[in-house]
Formats: sequence, structure tokens, C-alpha cells
Amino acid sequence: MANSYEAVGKIYRIYDTQQVKDTFRKREFVLEMQDGNYPQHIKFQVTQDRCDLLDRYQVGQDVTVFFNLRGRPFTNREGQEVFFTNLEAWRLQSGTSTAAAPPAQDYSQITPPPSSPSTTTFDDVPF
Repeated sequence: MANSYEAVGKIYRIYDTQQVKDTFRKREFVLEMQDGNYPQHIKFQVTQDRCDLLDRYQVGQDVTVFFNLRGRPFTNREGQEVFFTNLEAWRLQSGTSTAAAPPAQDYSQITPPPSSPSTTTFDDVPF
């Protein structure tokens, strides 16, 4: 079973959707979180049909991000094994309180993606 996490902050940046392969697309965004006196800028990604989730949000908006940690090894062209870690968002909720019920528009993404590793191969693309 996958562990699910949540982070609270302001949307700092939203990037355009990237079509990585014919069958894979992703979209990244950055959340600014307060950590004492210093803000932290944490990059998340959404994939496939979840890319459209970000259309409802704007830079500067307070959100709670629900996400899973994803990581995998990759052997680069030099034969070195490197590791990638992604924060895979599966739901966003307006505001910063997780105690309140989420807006009705967010219920479509309440189920997290499966926790099993992807069986899709992406040639030499490391994500």
C-alpha cells in the first residue's frame, strides 16, 4: 500500500503540460511552503489525465496537495545507475485546511493512483 502525504502552501509556479512520449504526458508545478524564516519551493508533478487539474488553480493561490513519493533507478548512457524521486500529486484542494470538506469540483480526483511501479518503458527518458 502506498503512503500518501500532503503539503500546504501557495502555488508559486505552474508549467505547461509536456508530452514526453506518445502515451505519457506530465505537468509540473511549484509549491511555496513556509519553513520557519525561509520559504521552501517544492516541485510536484501530475501525469496523464491529472494534468488538467492545474487549470483550476492560479499562481498565489493557497492549496493543499495530496501526493505520493515515487522513485526509481535509471541507467544512463554511460552505464551509471542514477535514482529519480518524484512527488506525484493526485489531488489538489483549495485553501489550507484539510479539516474542511474539499470543493465539489475536486472530488473527481479523490482516488490515488495505484501504488505498483509502472510497467511502461520510456527508452532513455529518465522519468
